[in-house]
Amino acid sequence: MNKATLIAIQVTFLLLPLAAPAHAQLDLFSKEQRIEFTPEWKGDRFSDGRPNVPDAMLERLKDVTADEAWDVLQDAGYKNQFEGGWRVINPGERLVGRVVTAVFMPRRPDVDSVIRANGKRENRIGDENSWIIDILKPGDVLVVDLFGKIRYGTIIGDNLATAIYAKSHNGLIVDGAVRDVTGIQKIPGFQCYVRGVDPSALENVMLTGINIPIRIGNVTVMPGDVAIGDPEGVTFVPPQLAEKVADDTEMDHLVDEWGHMMLREGKYTPGQIDARWTKAMIEQFNAWLEKKGSKLRMPEQ
Repeated sequence: MNKATLIAIQVTFLLLPLAAPAHAQLDLFSKEQRIEFTPEWKGDRFSDGRPNVPDAMLERLKDVTADEAWDVLQDAGYKNQFEGGWRVINPGERLVGRVVTAVFMPRRPDVDSVIRANGKRENRIGDENSWIIDILKPGDVLVVDLFGKIRYGTIIGDNLATAIYAKSHNGLIVDGAVRDVTGIQKIPGFQCYVRGVDPSALENVMLTGINIPIRIGNVTVMPGDVAIGDPEGVTFVPPQLAEKVADDTEMDHLVDEWGHMMLREGKYTPGQIDARWTKAMIEQFNAWLEKKGSKLRMPEQ
């Protein structure tokens, strides 16, 4: 989906008189639409329809690299799920969380006047960039399309960074900038993937959507995706593929662990470990998995 298509979707839903109750004018997608646009997710959902990938699954995904997720996503037909080229503030453990999306556009006074009036009617407090923070839950990662704006495109400073981390205990991904980096660096565990930094404040933009499809670089990001950050960049995993990515990655790690052990013990040669395993090797590997308490098994074929 290209940028023009996404903008058309966002503007269309902005102007449609949706029948949903509170927050309908800014959420743009109703609960029913969020369910409709994530049909392959069969698990739990938040009250607004956003997929709720379990905390235990998020924990399993913390060891996943972009390379490991890539193969699963490509095989499933998801060709555009990785975006690189970030500056990372507070790098550390992997950034993993459920996506909450927000999109900003260059400000147009007549449209922004409607957005602000709707926000006032919906009892939203503060500036528009603070509205998106109010809905965050533990485990969420706020992902913001700010169309790559740097000067006057700083979505947060250290105050809002503190608010994000207090609400989500997680990080931020913004196709735009942040400011007050010195203050942000004083928030342990709060990772930010940004395009740049600047001392200017956020100006001349308007919030046109919350928890709708957005574009981050070459990726169409949906609310409820799982964002996984690593040194290469950010991978956005559709919720229905989270378990597959976790299983395949865990299996890859176990295969490597067992193979290295066999090489150290001299039970198999490098050629045997790197080639297609025999039935006997697979049986030994599966017995080792069972002894370790893993529920995963390698099929004999």
